[in-house]
Amino acid sequence: MIEHYLRPDSTAQALDLMQQHAGAATWFAGGSKLNAAPSKTEKTVAISLDNLAFDKIEQHGEALHIGAMCRIQNLIDSELVPVALKQAAAFIYSRHVRNQATLGGEIAAFQPEALLVPSLMALKARVVLADGRESEVEDYIAADERDLIAKVIIPDVNLTCIGYNIVRSAAGLAVVTAAVSIDKEGNKIIALDGVSPTRNGAARPIRLRDIEKQDLKGELLEQAVADAVHPVANIIGSVEYKRYIAGVVVTDLLAECQHLAEEA
Repeated sequence: MIEHYLRPDSTAQALDLMQQHAGAATWFAGGSKLNAAPSKTEKTVAISLDNLAFDKIEQHGEALHIGAMCRIQNLIDSELVPVALKQAAAFIYSRHVRNQATLGGEIAAFQPEALLVPSLMALKARVVLADGRESEVEDYIAADERDLIAKVIIPDVNLTCIGYNIVRSAAGLAVVTAAVSIDKEGNKIIALDGVSPTRNGAARPIRLRDIEKQDLKGELLEQAVADAVHPVANIIGSVEYKRYIAGVVVTDLLAECQHLAEEA
């Protein structure tokens, strides 16, 4: 339960406050995760990011720099944001939540669903931390300690990328979230969430690197994907169903992505 709410005016002050309250403090962006189960925080000190000017969307050549405090709805509304990321942002069904949640928070939160992360991985996104260090989104998600994100960089807004989210109802929990991309040299990225065990209750999206290197299509690709993932059975679906649907979704996405890449 949050008992103290601090509003630093600079990144340096924010980092200093986190060090002072180590173990008891949490970053507070939109608050959509900290105040709701299952990700409700047990920390007692909230350090607000509102005054740190982390909410800009700026294009630098082919790269797009998105502040970590950018609201999810703003991603959908911005003309600069690539379609693939807009689609992923819309996987968050509630507009109310999209108006509250932030890009950095969606990446950093330890939550069962990482709806935006597969598309960010497919887009080769990097996070820039508040201390200046950079990390691939995939590496950041894999770490047990997730430091403060200042912004997210998408290096090529023209990369051909597409994603899809399988749910049983409009506002239901995701069965599988997938995204694929193909660059100008034909290199593929296949990223999935919902088909690997969570760790400490948090989703761990994965890349299918071995399959990315192969030129598989149709039923061969479906089976290869199904064999490569290791989902856990729960109320959302059985292991067999999740493997099957993962194979179907990736196969369909790659076929469509290849078609878009050829037209580009």
